[in-house]
Amino acid sequence: MAGTKALLMLENFIDGKFLPCSSYIDSYDPSTGEVYCRVPNSGKDEIEAAVKAAREAFPGWSSRSPQERSRVLNQVADLLEQSLEEFAQAESKDQGKTLALARTMDIPRSVQNFRFFASSSLHHTSECTQMDHLGCMHYTVRAPVGVAGLISPWNLPLYLLTWKIAPAMAAGNTVIAKPSELTSVTAWMLCKLLDKAGVPPGVVNIVFGTGPRVGEALVSHPEVPLISFTGSQPTAERITQLSAPHCKKLSLELGGKNPAIIFEDANLEECIPATVRSSFANQVRSYVKRALAEGAQIWCGEGVDKLSLPARNQAGYFMLPTVITDIKDESCCMTEEIFGPVTCVVPFDSEEEVIERANNVKYGLAATVWSSNVGRVHRVAKKLQSGLVWTNCWLIRELNLPFGGMKSSGIGREGAKDSYNFFTEIKTITVKH
Repeated sequence: MAGTKALLMLENFIDGKFLPCSSYIDSYDPSTGEVYCRVPNSGKDEIEAAVKAAREAFPGWSSRSPQERSRVLNQVADLLEQSLEEFAQAESKDQGKTLALARTMDIPRSVQNFRFFASSSLHHTSECTQMDHLGCMHYTVRAPVGVAGLISPWNLPLYLLTWKIAPAMAAGNTVIAKPSELTSVTAWMLCKLLDKAGVPPGVVNIVFGTGPRVGEALVSHPEVPLISFTGSQPTAERITQLSAPHCKKLSLELGGKNPAIIFEDANLEECIPATVRSSFANQVRSYVKRALAEGAQIWCGEGVDKLSLPARNQAGYFMLPTVITDIKDESCCMTEEIFGPVTCVVPFDSEEEVIERANNVKYGLAATVWSSNVGRVHRVAKKLQSGLVWTNCWLIRELNLPFGGMKSSGIGREGAKDSYNFFTEIKTITVKH
Protein backbone atom coordinates (compact mmCIF):
# COMPACT_ATOMS: atom_id res chain seq x y z
CA MET A 1 0.00 0.00 0.00
CA ALA A 2 1.05 3.61 -0.54
CA GLY A 3 1.08 4.26 3.20
CA THR A 4 4.01 1.86 3.63
CA LYS A 5 6.10 3.45 0.88
CA ALA A 6 8.29 6.53 1.10
CA LEU A 7 6.39 9.28 -0.68
CA LEU A 8 8.05 11.86 -2.90
CA MET A 9 7.73 15.20 -1.10
CA LEU A 10 7.77 18.32 -3.28
CA GLU A 11 8.67 21.80 -2.04
CA ASN A 12 8.02 25.27 -3.36
CA PHE A 13 10.90 27.03 -5.10
CA ILE A 14 11.05 30.68 -4.05
CA ASP A 15 14.01 33.08 -4.29
CA GLY A 16 16.32 30.29 -5.39
CA LYS A 17 15.53 28.06 -2.41
CA PHE A 18 13.34 25.02 -1.80
CA LEU A 19 10.89 25.79 0.99
CA PRO A 20 8.52 23.41 2.81
CA CYS A 21 4.81 24.15 3.11
CA SER A 22 2.56 23.94 6.15
CA SER A 23 0.12 21.60 4.37
CA TYR A 24 0.22 19.16 1.47
CA ILE A 25 -2.13 17.41 -0.93
CA ASP A 26 -1.86 13.91 -2.34
CA SER A 27 -0.79 13.20 -5.90
CA TYR A 28 -1.59 9.83 -7.48
CA ASP A 29 0.29 7.48 -9.75
CA PRO A 30 -2.28 7.10 -12.57
CA SER A 31 -1.00 3.63 -13.45
CA THR A 32 -1.87 2.23 -10.01
CA GLY A 33 -4.30 4.72 -8.47
CA GLU A 34 -2.06 4.96 -5.39
CA VAL A 35 -0.66 8.05 -3.70
CA TYR A 36 3.02 8.34 -4.53
CA CYS A 37 3.74 12.03 -4.08
CA ARG A 38 2.77 14.95 -1.84
CA VAL A 39 2.42 18.42 -3.32
CA PRO A 40 2.50 21.71 -1.35
CA ASN A 41 -0.98 23.12 -0.72
CA SER A 42 0.22 26.70 -1.00
CA GLY A 43 -1.77 29.89 -0.56
CA LYS A 44 -1.47 33.64 -0.08
CA ASP A 45 1.61 33.54 2.15
CA GLU A 46 3.66 31.62 -0.40
CA ILE A 47 2.51 33.92 -3.22
CA GLU A 48 3.50 36.98 -1.16
CA ALA A 49 6.97 35.53 -0.67
CA ALA A 50 7.26 34.71 -4.36
CA VAL A 51 6.10 38.18 -5.43
CA LYS A 52 8.65 39.78 -3.10
CA ALA A 53 11.46 37.63 -4.54
CA ALA A 54 10.38 38.23 -8.14
CA ARG A 55 10.11 41.99 -7.67
CA GLU A 56 13.54 42.19 -6.07
CA ALA A 57 15.10 40.13 -8.87
CA PHE A 58 13.42 42.08 -11.68
CA PRO A 59 15.77 45.13 -11.90
CA GLY A 60 18.88 42.99 -12.26
CA TRP A 61 17.42 40.47 -14.68
CA SER A 62 15.66 43.03 -16.88
CA SER A 63 18.82 45.12 -17.15
CA ARG A 64 20.81 42.22 -18.59
CA SER A 65 21.31 42.27 -22.35
CA PRO A 66 19.30 39.90 -24.53
CA GLN A 67 22.55 38.07 -25.26
CA GLU A 68 23.20 37.48 -21.55
CA ARG A 69 19.68 36.21 -20.96
CA SER A 70 19.95 34.03 -24.06
CA ARG A 71 23.07 32.31 -22.72
CA VAL A 72 21.24 31.42 -19.50
CA LEU A 73 18.25 29.99 -21.38
CA ASN A 74 20.55 27.89 -23.55
CA GLN A 75 22.26 26.58 -20.45
CA VAL A 76 18.88 25.52 -18.99
CA ALA A 77 18.16 23.74 -22.28
CA ASP A 78 21.51 21.94 -22.18
CA LEU A 79 21.00 20.71 -18.62
CA LEU A 80 17.45 19.60 -19.35
CA GLU A 81 18.58 17.70 -22.43
CA GLN A 82 21.30 15.96 -20.43
CA SER A 83 18.57 14.74 -18.04
CA LEU A 84 16.06 13.83 -20.76
CA GLU A 85 15.59 10.22 -19.72
CA GLU A 86 15.11 11.10 -16.04
CA PHE A 87 12.53 13.73 -16.92
CA ALA A 88 10.75 11.43 -19.39
CA GLN A 89 10.45 8.69 -16.78
CA ALA A 90 9.06 11.17 -14.25
CA GLU A 91 6.60 12.74 -16.73
CA SER A 92 5.28 9.34 -17.75
CA LYS A 93 4.74 8.22 -14.17
CA ASP A 94 3.22 11.51 -12.99
CA GLN A 95 0.94 12.28 -15.94
CA GLY A 96 0.18 8.80 -17.24
CA LYS A 97 1.30 9.33 -20.85
CA THR A 98 3.41 6.68 -22.52
CA LEU A 99 7.14 6.73 -21.91
CA ALA A 100 7.72 6.82 -25.66
CA LEU A 101 5.63 10.01 -25.97
CA ALA A 102 7.46 11.68 -23.07
CA ARG A 103 10.81 10.73 -24.60
CA THR A 104 10.03 11.83 -28.13
CA MET A 105 7.70 14.80 -27.65
CA ASP A 106 7.22 16.31 -24.19
CA ILE A 107 10.79 16.58 -22.93
CA PRO A 108 12.48 17.29 -26.29
CA ARG A 109 9.92 20.03 -26.94
CA SER A 110 10.61 21.48 -23.47
CA VAL A 111 14.30 21.66 -24.40
CA GLN A 112 13.40 23.25 -27.71
CA ASN A 113 11.25 25.89 -26.01
CA PHE A 114 14.27 27.25 -24.14
CA ARG A 115 16.52 27.09 -27.20
CA PHE A 116 13.95 28.66 -29.50
CA PHE A 117 13.25 31.69 -27.32
CA ALA A 118 16.96 32.05 -26.47
CA SER A 119 17.49 32.56 -30.19
CA SER A 120 14.36 34.45 -31.23
CA SER A 121 14.85 37.04 -28.48
CA LEU A 122 18.02 38.20 -30.28
CA HIS A 123 16.28 39.08 -33.53
CA HIS A 124 13.42 41.43 -32.68
CA THR A 125 13.40 44.85 -34.33
CA SER A 126 11.68 48.13 -33.56
CA GLU A 127 9.85 50.65 -35.74
CA CYS A 128 11.10 54.06 -36.72
CA THR A 129 9.56 56.81 -38.84
CA GLN A 130 10.42 60.43 -39.61
CA MET A 131 8.35 63.61 -40.04
CA ASP A 132 10.84 65.79 -41.89
CA HIS A 133 8.45 68.72 -42.24
CA LEU A 134 8.24 68.94 -38.43
CA GLY A 135 11.84 67.95 -37.75
CA CYS A 136 10.78 64.90 -35.75
CA MET A 137 11.75 61.27 -35.57
CA HIS A 138 9.59 58.61 -33.91
CA TYR A 139 10.68 55.17 -32.78
CA THR A 140 9.40 52.37 -30.59
CA VAL A 141 11.03 50.45 -27.76
CA ARG A 142 9.81 47.44 -25.83
CA ALA A 143 10.39 46.76 -22.15
CA PRO A 144 9.59 43.76 -19.95
CA VAL A 145 6.31 44.02 -18.06
CA GLY A 146 7.54 42.90 -14.61
CA VAL A 147 6.39 39.84 -12.67
CA ALA A 148 4.69 37.31 -14.94
CA GLY A 149 2.11 34.93 -13.47
CA LEU A 150 2.11 31.66 -15.42
CA ILE A 151 -0.46 28.87 -14.93
CA SER A 152 -0.05 25.60 -16.86
CA PRO A 153 -2.27 22.50 -17.22
CA TRP A 154 -1.97 18.80 -16.43
CA ASN A 155 -1.98 17.29 -19.93
CA LEU A 156 1.40 18.61 -21.14
CA PRO A 157 3.06 19.48 -17.83
CA LEU A 158 6.64 20.49 -18.65
CA TYR A 159 5.98 21.12 -22.35
CA LEU A 160 3.50 23.95 -21.70
CA LEU A 161 5.19 25.24 -18.54
CA THR A 162 8.43 25.87 -20.43
CA TRP A 163 6.46 27.34 -23.36
CA LYS A 164 5.53 30.11 -20.92
CA ILE A 165 8.65 30.39 -18.73
CA ALA A 166 11.13 30.63 -21.62
CA PRO A 167 9.62 33.64 -23.47
CA ALA A 168 8.85 35.43 -20.21
CA MET A 169 12.48 35.11 -19.08
CA ALA A 170 13.88 35.92 -22.53
CA ALA A 171 11.96 39.21 -22.58
CA GLY A 172 13.43 40.20 -19.19
CA ASN A 173 10.52 39.40 -16.88
CA THR A 174 10.69 37.49 -13.64
CA VAL A 175 8.29 34.60 -13.15
CA ILE A 176 5.89 33.04 -10.68
CA ALA A 177 4.63 29.75 -12.12
CA LYS A 178 1.85 27.50 -10.86
CA PRO A 179 1.81 24.05 -12.46
CA SER A 180 -1.22 21.80 -12.15
CA GLU A 181 -1.40 20.18 -8.74
CA LEU A 182 -2.12 16.91 -10.56
CA THR A 183 1.20 16.89 -12.43
CA SER A 184 3.82 18.87 -10.55
CA VAL A 185 6.88 16.61 -10.45
CA THR A 186 8.79 17.70 -13.56
CA ALA A 187 8.29 21.38 -12.67
CA TRP A 188 9.88 20.64 -9.30
CA MET A 189 12.74 18.80 -11.03
CA LEU A 190 13.29 21.76 -13.35
CA CYS A 191 13.90 23.98 -10.33
CA LYS A 192 16.96 21.88 -9.49
CA LEU A 193 18.55 22.88 -12.80
CA LEU A 194 18.02 26.64 -12.55
CA ASP A 195 20.87 27.51 -10.21
CA LYS A 196 23.28 25.32 -12.20
CA ALA A 197 22.24 27.17 -15.35
CA GLY A 198 22.98 30.54 -13.79
CA VAL A 199 19.41 31.72 -13.25
CA PRO A 200 19.62 34.30 -10.43
CA PRO A 201 17.47 33.75 -7.30
CA GLY A 202 13.97 35.15 -7.67
CA VAL A 203 13.91 35.16 -11.47
CA VAL A 204 11.91 31.91 -11.57
CA ASN A 205 9.67 30.99 -8.64
CA ILE A 206 7.44 27.91 -8.76
CA VAL A 207 4.60 27.66 -6.26
CA PHE A 208 2.53 24.48 -6.10
CA GLY A 209 -1.10 24.03 -5.11
CA THR A 210 -4.70 24.24 -6.21
CA GLY A 211 -6.39 26.86 -8.33
CA PRO A 212 -8.81 28.15 -5.66
CA ARG A 213 -5.96 28.69 -3.16
CA VAL A 214 -2.69 29.53 -4.83
CA GLY A 215 -4.02 30.25 -8.32
CA GLU A 216 -6.47 32.89 -7.15
CA ALA A 217 -3.84 34.43 -4.85
CA LEU A 218 -1.50 34.78 -7.84
CA VAL A 219 -4.08 36.09 -10.30
CA SER A 220 -5.53 38.66 -7.90
CA HIS A 221 -2.19 40.00 -6.63
CA PRO A 222 -1.88 43.68 -7.58
CA GLU A 223 1.89 43.43 -8.22
CA VAL A 224 1.55 40.68 -10.84
CA PRO A 225 0.58 42.69 -13.95
CA LEU A 226 0.46 39.81 -16.44
CA ILE A 227 -1.18 36.36 -16.47
CA SER A 228 -0.61 33.63 -19.03
CA PHE A 229 -3.00 30.70 -18.55
CA THR A 230 -3.63 27.42 -20.34
CA GLY A 231 -6.63 25.43 -19.12
CA SER A 232 -10.42 25.32 -19.04
CA GLN A 233 -12.94 28.00 -20.00
CA PRO A 234 -14.59 28.20 -16.53
CA THR A 235 -11.20 28.84 -14.92
CA ALA A 236 -10.43 31.46 -17.56
CA GLU A 237 -13.69 33.23 -16.73
CA ARG A 238 -12.66 33.34 -13.06
CA ILE A 239 -9.21 34.65 -13.98
CA THR A 240 -10.79 37.39 -16.07
CA GLN A 241 -13.01 38.43 -13.15
CA LEU A 242 -10.13 38.58 -10.68
CA SER A 243 -7.83 40.39 -13.13
CA ALA A 244 -10.33 43.03 -14.24
CA PRO A 245 -9.87 45.42 -11.28
CA HIS A 246 -6.13 45.58 -12.03
CA CYS A 247 -6.39 45.76 -15.87
CA LYS A 248 -3.87 42.93 -16.22
CA LYS A 249 -2.52 41.68 -19.52
CA LEU A 250 -4.09 38.28 -20.21
CA SER A 251 -3.22 35.42 -22.51
CA LEU A 252 -5.80 32.62 -22.26
CA GLU A 253 -5.28 29.39 -24.21
CA LEU A 254 -8.36 27.29 -23.54
CA GLY A 255 -10.02 24.12 -24.71
CA GLY A 256 -10.81 22.87 -28.15
CA LYS A 257 -13.11 20.49 -30.00
CA ASN A 258 -10.93 19.96 -33.01
CA PRO A 259 -12.58 18.51 -36.14
CA ALA A 260 -10.66 16.16 -38.42
CA ILE A 261 -12.29 16.53 -41.86
CA ILE A 262 -11.54 13.65 -44.22
CA PHE A 263 -12.70 14.02 -47.84
CA GLU A 264 -13.24 11.12 -50.22
CA ASP A 265 -9.98 11.86 -52.07
CA ALA A 266 -7.77 11.83 -48.96
CA ASN A 267 -4.62 9.73 -48.90
CA LEU A 268 -5.80 7.20 -46.34
CA GLU A 269 -2.33 5.71 -45.85
CA GLU A 270 -1.22 9.04 -44.38
CA CYS A 271 -4.56 10.20 -43.02
CA ILE A 272 -5.60 7.21 -40.89
CA PRO A 273 -2.42 6.84 -38.77
CA ALA A 274 -2.28 10.60 -38.11
CA THR A 275 -5.99 10.79 -37.27
CA VAL A 276 -5.69 7.83 -34.90
CA ARG A 277 -2.80 9.54 -33.12
CA SER A 278 -4.64 12.85 -32.89
CA SER A 279 -7.84 11.15 -31.64
CA PHE A 280 -6.33 8.87 -29.02
CA ALA A 281 -3.23 10.72 -27.81
CA ASN A 282 -4.79 11.84 -24.50
CA GLN A 283 -5.23 9.52 -21.56
CA VAL A 284 -14.19 9.29 -19.54
CA ARG A 285 -16.62 7.03 -19.14
CA SER A 286 -19.60 9.33 -18.44
CA TYR A 287 -19.43 10.69 -22.00
CA VAL A 288 -19.69 7.22 -23.48
CA LYS A 289 -22.69 6.38 -21.29
CA ARG A 290 -24.44 9.58 -22.34
CA ALA A 291 -23.74 8.82 -26.00
CA LEU A 292 -25.33 5.38 -25.60
CA ALA A 293 -28.36 6.93 -23.92
CA GLU A 294 -28.70 9.28 -26.92
CA GLY A 295 -28.82 6.33 -29.31
CA ALA A 296 -25.22 6.31 -30.53
CA GLN A 297 -23.35 3.13 -31.41
CA ILE A 298 -20.09 2.13 -29.73
CA TRP A 299 -17.94 0.11 -32.11
CA CYS A 300 -15.02 -0.68 -29.83
CA GLY A 301 -13.55 0.21 -26.46
CA GLU A 302 -15.58 1.28 -23.45
CA GLY A 303 -18.54 -1.02 -22.79
CA VAL A 304 -17.67 -3.28 -25.71
CA ASP A 305 -14.23 -4.75 -25.12
CA LYS A 306 -12.73 -6.03 -21.90
CA LEU A 307 -9.69 -4.25 -20.52
CA SER A 308 -7.15 -6.72 -19.17
CA LEU A 309 -4.61 -5.27 -16.73
CA PRO A 310 -1.90 -6.68 -14.45
CA ALA A 311 -2.90 -6.93 -10.79
CA ARG A 312 -0.88 -3.88 -9.72
CA ASN A 313 -2.66 -1.72 -12.30
CA GLN A 314 -6.25 -2.79 -11.57
CA ALA A 315 -6.97 0.49 -9.75
CA GLY A 316 -5.16 2.62 -12.34
CA TYR A 317 -6.73 5.12 -14.69
CA PHE A 318 -6.97 3.12 -17.91
CA MET A 319 -9.53 3.23 -20.70
CA LEU A 320 -9.66 1.50 -24.05
CA PRO A 321 -9.69 3.60 -27.25
CA THR A 322 -13.39 4.08 -28.06
CA VAL A 323 -15.05 4.82 -31.42
CA ILE A 324 -18.61 6.22 -31.55
CA THR A 325 -20.88 6.55 -34.60
CA ASP A 326 -24.56 7.45 -35.26
CA ILE A 327 -24.23 10.43 -32.97
CA LYS A 328 -25.99 13.78 -33.26
CA ASP A 329 -24.07 17.03 -33.70
CA GLU A 330 -25.61 18.47 -30.54
CA SER A 331 -24.42 15.54 -28.39
CA CYS A 332 -21.99 16.40 -25.58
CA CYS A 333 -19.49 14.05 -27.22
CA MET A 334 -19.53 16.30 -30.31
CA THR A 335 -19.51 19.66 -28.53
CA GLU A 336 -17.40 19.23 -25.38
CA GLU A 337 -13.70 18.57 -24.99
CA ILE A 338 -13.07 14.96 -23.93
CA PHE A 339 -9.69 14.31 -22.32
CA GLY A 340 -9.74 10.62 -23.12
CA PRO A 341 -9.24 8.17 -26.00
CA VAL A 342 -12.70 8.73 -27.50
CA THR A 343 -13.47 9.74 -31.07
CA CYS A 344 -16.75 10.28 -32.92
CA VAL A 345 -17.03 9.41 -36.63
CA VAL A 346 -19.82 11.11 -38.63
CA PRO A 347 -20.39 11.30 -42.41
CA PHE A 348 -20.98 14.43 -44.50
CA ASP A 349 -21.97 15.13 -48.11
CA SER A 350 -20.42 18.47 -49.14
CA GLU A 351 -17.82 21.10 -48.35
CA GLU A 352 -20.47 23.60 -47.31
CA GLU A 353 -22.12 21.11 -44.96
CA VAL A 354 -18.94 20.00 -43.20
CA ILE A 355 -17.68 23.57 -42.77
CA GLU A 356 -20.97 24.64 -41.19
CA ARG A 357 -21.01 21.64 -38.86
CA ALA A 358 -17.34 21.98 -37.91
CA ASN A 359 -17.89 25.64 -37.04
CA ASN A 360 -21.05 24.89 -35.04
CA VAL A 361 -19.23 24.49 -31.71
CA LYS A 362 -18.16 27.13 -29.23
CA TYR A 363 -14.48 26.24 -29.58
CA GLY A 364 -12.04 27.15 -32.34
CA LEU A 365 -8.55 25.95 -31.44
CA ALA A 366 -7.47 23.65 -34.27
CA ALA A 367 -8.68 21.50 -37.15
CA THR A 368 -7.28 19.07 -39.70
CA VAL A 369 -8.32 18.75 -43.34
CA TRP A 370 -7.42 15.74 -45.49
CA SER A 371 -7.77 16.00 -49.26
CA SER A 372 -5.62 15.66 -52.40
CA ASN A 373 -7.47 18.62 -53.97
CA VAL A 374 -5.25 21.66 -53.38
CA GLY A 375 -8.00 24.15 -54.15
CA ARG A 376 -10.35 22.43 -51.69
CA VAL A 377 -7.69 22.42 -48.97
CA HIS A 378 -7.26 26.18 -49.23
CA ARG A 379 -11.01 26.90 -49.45
CA VAL A 380 -11.91 24.82 -46.43
CA ALA A 381 -8.97 25.96 -44.31
CA LYS A 382 -9.86 29.60 -44.92
CA LYS A 383 -13.50 29.12 -43.86
CA LEU A 384 -12.90 27.06 -40.71
CA GLN A 385 -13.17 29.07 -37.49
CA SER A 386 -9.96 27.71 -35.99
CA GLY A 387 -6.74 29.35 -34.91
CA LEU A 388 -4.73 26.54 -36.52
CA VAL A 389 -5.57 24.35 -39.49
CA TRP A 390 -3.34 21.42 -40.43
CA THR A 391 -3.89 20.07 -43.94
CA ASN A 392 -2.72 16.56 -44.82
CA CYS A 393 -0.71 16.47 -41.60
CA TRP A 394 -1.11 16.95 -37.86
CA LEU A 395 0.81 18.71 -35.07
CA ILE A 396 3.62 20.05 -37.22
CA ARG A 397 4.53 23.31 -35.51
CA GLU A 398 6.58 26.28 -36.67
CA LEU A 399 7.30 28.10 -33.42
CA ASN A 400 7.80 31.44 -35.15
CA LEU A 401 4.12 31.51 -36.11
CA PRO A 402 1.13 32.22 -33.84
CA PHE A 403 -0.52 29.53 -31.73
CA GLY A 404 -3.94 30.13 -30.20
CA GLY A 405 -7.65 29.75 -30.76
CA MET A 406 -10.79 31.61 -31.77
CA LYS A 407 -14.15 31.90 -29.98
CA SER A 408 -14.16 30.10 -26.61
CA SER A 409 -10.72 28.63 -27.23
CA GLY A 410 -9.03 31.68 -25.83
CA ILE A 411 -7.64 35.18 -26.14
CA GLY A 412 -4.26 36.04 -27.60
CA ARG A 413 -1.56 34.12 -29.43
CA GLU A 414 1.79 32.57 -28.52
CA GLY A 415 4.87 32.21 -30.71
CA ALA A 416 8.10 34.12 -31.38
CA LYS A 417 6.71 37.59 -32.13
CA ASP A 418 3.38 37.14 -30.34
CA SER A 419 4.97 35.94 -27.09
CA TYR A 420 7.53 38.75 -27.23
CA ASN A 421 4.76 41.32 -27.70
CA PHE A 422 2.74 39.82 -24.85
CA PHE A 423 5.63 39.71 -22.39
CA THR A 424 6.69 43.29 -23.15
CA GLU A 425 5.12 46.74 -23.19
CA ILE A 426 5.61 48.98 -26.21
CA LYS A 427 6.50 52.66 -25.94
CA THR A 428 6.65 55.31 -28.68
CA ILE A 429 9.38 57.93 -28.33
CA THR A 430 9.39 61.17 -30.34
CA VAL A 431 12.54 63.26 -30.74
CA LYS A 432 12.41 66.76 -32.25
CA HIS A 433 15.69 67.85 -33.82
